[in-house]
Amino acid sequence: MGVIPLRRRRIRRRPGEWLGHPAQVIAGGFAAAILIGTVALSLPTATASGRRAGLIDALFTSTSAVCVTGLVTVDTGTYWSGFGQVVILVLIQAGGLGIMTLATLMGLVISRRLGLRARLLAQAETKSLTLDDLRGVVRRILLFTLGCELVAATVLSVRFGVAYDMAWPHAVGDGVFHAISAFNNAGFSTNSDSLMRYVTDPWVSLTITVAVIVGGLGFPVVFELARSWRAPRRWSVLTRITVGVTVTLLVLGTAIYAAAESGNEKTLGALDGPSWLLAAFTASAMTRTAGFNNVDVAALTPETLFATDLLMFIGGGSAGTAGGIKVTTFGLLAFVLWAEMRGEPHTHAGRRRIPESNQRQALAIVLLAVGIVVSATFTLMAMTGHTLDVVLFEATSAFATVGLSAGITAGLPDAAKLVLVALMFIGRIGPLTLASALALRQQTRRYELPEERTIVG
Repeated sequence: MGVIPLRRRRIRRRPGEWLGHPAQVIAGGFAAAILIGTVALSLPTATASGRRAGLIDALFTSTSAVCVTGLVTVDTGTYWSGFGQVVILVLIQAGGLGIMTLATLMGLVISRRLGLRARLLAQAETKSLTLDDLRGVVRRILLFTLGCELVAATVLSVRFGVAYDMAWPHAVGDGVFHAISAFNNAGFSTNSDSLMRYVTDPWVSLTITVAVIVGGLGFPVVFELARSWRAPRRWSVLTRITVGVTVTLLVLGTAIYAAAESGNEKTLGALDGPSWLLAAFTASAMTRTAGFNNVDVAALTPETLFATDLLMFIGGGSAGTAGGIKVTTFGLLAFVLWAEMRGEPHTHAGRRRIPESNQRQALAIVLLAVGIVVSATFTLMAMTGHTLDVVLFEATSAFATVGLSAGITAGLPDAAKLVLVALMFIGRIGPLTLASALALRQQTRRYELPEERTIVG
């Protein structure tokens, strides 16, 4: 009986299937965007003086823009030219939407179809809970982002032009810049004093604050609220935790700023009742990884600085433009603690049981984040002569992609600036995403070892 030769079947890869692990591609995408931004900002046309920017300044600004942080080593409004500011805006928009979300949109335009791997990449960036209708989700993200930015830009442009007698081209330019920066929680401003000149202006302060909060809630939460805002009982656990923790932290942060800074003439002490409350609320909202400052951060009391550290570390909502460990992570651990205190074997949020995998993920994120911030703080203290409170504030701001600064960033040595660059990059893509990207493969244990309890505490 003869041997029948077998034909080698040629496997055709669908678009996107050649890509690597989603975490690796996301990290690589952000790194590529930072590199492109660094090259663009290094061009002579990117600076107002016409001279090339220093490599560290270009790299730092590009990383801060892509990672929607807002920390700067040079003044955005005076150092960079119009071209340079446009480059920064493009980097902010790209970082806010997410490199993989933009890549998915381009794939839809070019091929009109997605492979499974490309769909998984977009899901990893947008944090979609299912793969259903991912094309529609990405389209809604883009339309929602542009719509919010357009509304904010319109209000700000009109306010700048009418109330501050700006020339209309200048007013529109500032309005668009601040709107995109605010919605993406970037914190970049063309003003050397950020929002301090608008501290008592409710039109500017509240418009930027609302844009910051909406952008920081996260796209899944915003879409769910748009569908069922009248029926809170139908909200998912994600939406309940995000909304509940966000409101709580906003109120708590406002109270802390109002109380701790009421006697500080350099911050809120010189303001009257309504303006004092507006300034406290705006300052509290900015700690949710926005980065705009309406008061002099360097003049804050030590109590306020420490409270701001905690608020920045927690950050905003998942799948949004905010950073930090996320309010969902913080809320899940609060439910875990409550269940442990009550002696319950499982953790519940509302009428749902939280999977153990979610609990482990939240714990891993917090421990990794704490380790990264502590290590960076120790390193920065060794490199500089600044005190712990200031260095911890700067490190937390960079890792949580906030952008608030105690005024030491520009004067740091280049090595310390590179540490902040690494913190911004790690904080944007997420500790777990970075850990997954560095892992060559995931190993599955094919057996379980005997259980043994140990003493805890």
